[in-house]
Amino acid sequence: MLSGPSLDVLLRRLLDMPPDFLEPPRRAGSGRLHVAAVVGDVFAARSLHLPPALRATLSGDLAGVDADQLSLSAVTAWLMADAYWNALDIAPEAWMPLFAEAVPALAASTSADRFVFDPERREELVRTVVARLGLLPQGETAAQATDRLARVSGVERQRLLDASRAAEARARAIREALARKAAEESADKWTRE
Repeated sequence: MLSGPSLDVLLRRLLDMPPDFLEPPRRAGSGRLHVAAVVGDVFAARSLHLPPALRATLSGDLAGVDADQLSLSAVTAWLMADAYWNALDIAPEAWMPLFAEAVPALAASTSADRFVFDPERREELVRTVVARLGLLPQGETAAQATDRLARVSGVERQRLLDASRAAEARARAIREALARKAAEESADKWTRE
């Protein structure tokens, strides 16, 4: 992984974001912010083409794409529009998954405005973007960056909670199966005597 941007610069950029980026996104003929155009501009500034599938998603015309995903895409585009990123060697193939995978996962965890106004969610967004682009925060090792992202990540917390619930359900099923087996063995022994 390459050394990347200063987290302080990126966190400050989010705080300085114009309120227009949190305007209601254009969906089904209503809303003000054209998210596909905003993200498309960020791609174009890096001589990248916004893939048609992503353009369709961000246009707000597809069912199942909620307002938080669109708004967070606009917020992420604002973060990525800074000239600071131009000096970094970012693989072109990293951009599409950032908006097609990472942003929807983050948006499913909380509202888009929290990624601007809540300090922990803001750090989660910045660290997720940096990690998804294959970079390390300036001055951090890979282990430090991974550990800190895991600590602030609502998505990671949800994944761990889901895994914990699944493990508990498996353990409960095993306990119940063992109890049934013990009861059956006890009944068999009783009938033989």
